[in-house]
Formats: sequence, structure tokens, C-alpha cells
Amino acid sequence: MVTQRRHLDLLAVSLLLMLCLGWGFQQIAIKMAADDIAPTLQIGLRSAFAAVVLLLLMLRSEGLKLFSDGTLKAGLLAGAMFGTEFLFVGEGLVRTSASHVVVFLYTSPIFTALGMHFIHPDERLSRLQWSGIALAFVGICIAFMGGGEAAGTSLLGDAFALAAGAVWGFTTVVIRGSALSEAPAIKTLFYQMAITAILLISAAFLMGNGTMNWTPETTTNLALQAVLIALASYLTWFWLLKRYLASRMATFVFITPLLGVVFGVMILDEVLSTSFVSGGLMVLTGIFLVSAKDLINQRKARRLREAIGD
Repeated sequence: MVTQRRHLDLLAVSLLLMLCLGWGFQQIAIKMAADDIAPTLQIGLRSAFAAVVLLLLMLRSEGLKLFSDGTLKAGLLAGAMFGTEFLFVGEGLVRTSASHVVVFLYTSPIFTALGMHFIHPDERLSRLQWSGIALAFVGICIAFMGGGEAAGTSLLGDAFALAAGAVWGFTTVVIRGSALSEAPAIKTLFYQMAITAILLISAAFLMGNGTMNWTPETTTNLALQAVLIALASYLTWFWLLKRYLASRMATFVFITPLLGVVFGVMILDEVLSTSFVSGGLMVLTGIFLVSAKDLINQRKARRLREAIGD
């Protein structure tokens, strides 16, 4: 039985706004605790907590046969890519500002659209989407021109953040083109969190970043990241995806990088260069154009239904 997705109501809008606030703040939260625990290790630890909780939930619902559904191979690949994404995020946060990381990270829809264009014939990019990609590319180039202009930023850190966005986008392509596309969302999330935990905790210690200074502030920070970001926010997102129109929800994601920039300036006193601001706005506009296809198609379909009904 196919579940009928609904238009956004007050509950959905309220939850989406809360998710955007949390996702926009997570880079700032990691940066705030970076002196006590390396960003890569923070992400690894919070992912480990989420993976344990998700595993217990799956064992309760599926028992010991939870990996016999043919998703293991795709899950390991998607998990490795997800972990690589956050390895780039963690290392990017060490080298550049949280504002830069959040903007470049959310270029992921561009890479998803490009990947789907070449893999799935029914996902060919329209002229509007190609225009959005071109605009975003120019915006990225302009934003990179300001790499290192403002204090606490660097071209290498920006490159890590952009690489994270690319890996995130291609991870979505892998998930949609594999057995994970039909798997429960909680299982896909488990693969991602489990492999991320293993990869990032190992990487942190191998790079000599295993020192942990557990102050009350850092402990509270990491606990909130683990419970609210790594677990609750993603489960809430998947819950919303099952009940509401994905294209409507996607428009709210554009708020996230804007909130991340605002939080970075207000809380961390980050300084934004003119080239980054102008380039970042072009990137966000390009991402919107790339993601607008579903909205346009749905409006056309609705008008066609209305015309047939008349």
C-alpha cells in the first residue's frame, strides 16, 4: 500500500524549522568544542551513540535476521561514503570557519543531480537545472577567491568542505540506485552512523587527535549533538519524508546554510569576506534552481489534473 504524501501542515513546518535550526547550528557546536575534542573525534563519538541506539531498535523489530535482506553491501558502501563526508567536514572545521563549511557542505544537491543525470535516464537535467549548476559553479569560484581573506579561513579548509558536499551528494545517488532505496530508513541511517563511527574514531587516533578534555560544557555539547543531531534529527526527517511531499520539504533545507552563517557570525564572531558572501548567494540560488524541478513538475501535474477534471 502506497502512503499518500500530504502538503505541509503546521506540525510539519514547525518540525522542519527545528531541524534547520539544529543542522545550521551543528557546525558551530563542533567548532565550540574543538579545543577540548577534535571535530573528527566529536563526530565519530556522536555517530557511535546513534549507531548503538539504532541497532537496538532494529534488533527489536527484525531480530537476528536484520542483515539478510540484501542491503549489507550497499549499506557498507553508503556508510563509508557518509563517513568520508564527515571526515572532510571535521578536517574542514579545523582549517576554516563554520560559516564556510556549512555553505560548501550544502552544495550536495548539485552533485546528486549530476550523478542521477548520468545514471538514471528519467532523471535528466533540464535547462533550468543546468543553469543552476552553472550559476553555483561560478559562485563556488568566486567564494574560493576569498579563501583565507578573513581570519580563521583557508582555501584548503574550504576545499575539504566542498569535497564533503560532493561526497554527500554522490552518497544519495548510491542509496537511490541500490537495495537501500527500498530498505527502512532506520537501517540506512544505521549503516551510515556505524561506519562513520568506526572510520572517524580510528582516523582521529591515527592522526594524533585522540585527546579528550571532558569539561561540563564539552560533555553537554557532545551529548546534545549525539541525541538531537545524530539521532533525533535524522529520524524526524525520515518520519516526515514518509508523510509529506519531499519537494516541499526540500525547500526548507535552503534555510540551513543561511542559519549556519548567521550563527557563525553571531556566536563565533566569524568575519565574512565580500567575495564569500556574493559567491555564497550565487551558490544558494543555483542549488534552488537545481532542486526546483520537482516543484515545477508537481505544479504542471496539478494543473493537468484540474484541466482533466474540468
